Amino acid sequence: MVGDSLSAEYGLARGAGWVALLQQRLQQEGIAATVVNASISGDTTIGGRNRLGPLLKQHQPTHVIIELGGNDALRGLPLAATTQNLEAMVRTSKAAGARVLLAGMQMPPNYGRKYGEDFAALFVNVARHEGAALVPFLLKGVADAPNSEALFQADRIHPRAEAHPAILNNVWPVLKPLLVQR
Repeated sequence: MVGDSLSAEYGLARGAGWVALLQQRLQQEGIAATVVNASISGDTTIGGRNRLGPLLKQHQPTHVIIELGGNDALRGLPLAATTQNLEAMVRTSKAAGARVLLAGMQMPPNYGRKYGEDFAALFVNVARHEGAALVPFLLKGVADAPNSEALFQADRIHPRAEAHPAILNNVWPVLKPLLVQR
């Protein structure tokens, strides 16, 4: 698992985030797998790309979840660079023998409709072109919920612990089939 603050439990008690909940779900489902959470708050796709090779060598995972890109957009980095970095991460993970799940993100409307649409589409395009599984919007049911403000910390960027089961529920239906295919 390579991600940013959404996966690194920013502002949460350890063990309350969706990645920790994923480890619990795996155990409940009787799937023998260990989750390595190599997420870093504030990370961008270039940071993840630079860290990925050594992580793959160290952990030799069978599956890689990539949850990066949100900080690229928040910093106004070029979408082409985000796309190239994600493509490289998927290719590198697959070359190491891992199945890949890409977690997509969306931007708030204040970034403009075109930018928001292009940003959301880049995840779809990377997954399609590189043969990765896709969760189109990691925060579906959280950021777009009727009571979304109650699901976020005071910064209105990071979900509260109560929202993390919904995040896991977005990932699980896409991840589980990858886990049972051998």
